Amino acid sequence: MRIIEAENYQTVSEAAASIIIDKVKTTPQLTLGLATGGTPVGTYEWLVKDHQKYDTSYEHVSTYNLDEYVGIHPSDQQSYHHYMDKYLFNHINIKRSHIHIPDGTAMDVQAEASRYEGLIHSINGVDLQLLGIGGNGHIGFNEPGTSFTKETHIATLARSTREANARFFSSMEKVPKQAITMGIQTILKSKEILLLASGEQKAGALLGLIRGDISEDCPVSVLRNHDHVTVIADHAALSLIKQKNM
Repeated sequence: MRIIEAENYQTVSEAAASIIIDKVKTTPQLTLGLATGGTPVGTYEWLVKDHQKYDTSYEHVSTYNLDEYVGIHPSDQQSYHHYMDKYLFNHINIKRSHIHIPDGTAMDVQAEASRYEGLIHSINGVDLQLLGIGGNGHIGFNEPGTSFTKETHIATLARSTREANARFFSSMEKVPKQAITMGIQTILKSKEILLLASGEQKAGALLGLIRGDISEDCPVSVLRNHDHVTVIADHAALSLIKQKNM
């Protein structure tokens, strides 16, 4: 595991974008796993700036998003379809046919989860998976207690996760209770993983990743079993680890 320490959120985002841009340039047909939430926004902003200034091409890139809420229509402003359009897809030259996001409004969401897993299996896992980290150590919507062997599935969101996401909704009651998410086993199929962490609220989870036991109680800890993980974290997110080093 490689750990890159950045000064703040902005430099975390810039460093992550730089890695992704280099991959896109050297592997034009890159398969890219994408995350949502607050953390990746800055990274996507840097990707858009680079595309606008240097015309980095995404024409042959294919993307596979980690997750989508159950019951939220793709046109809804709180959907991850809308999020990805807003922050990235509407601003780069990616083909719509190359964008893959689970359908949270499918008649049979279990079948949709299986279909999505089949897509990722067909490409042997994505080339580069971008991840954030939840305060409770979740990756994707794989909450503490999720089996490391889980593939794409329907996840019930922990209250802490729903509370963290409530800022995007008009009320806590509006926050969905379920999501279709890549499973931990699905994430581990990725050839490379790029995990971002910013802020003191992520310090405990990051400590669990780097120093804790590999346990389903802290889902992110499983990344220590992967051969190619890069963590980009700012001073605040690394604060507890630094205290342990003192």
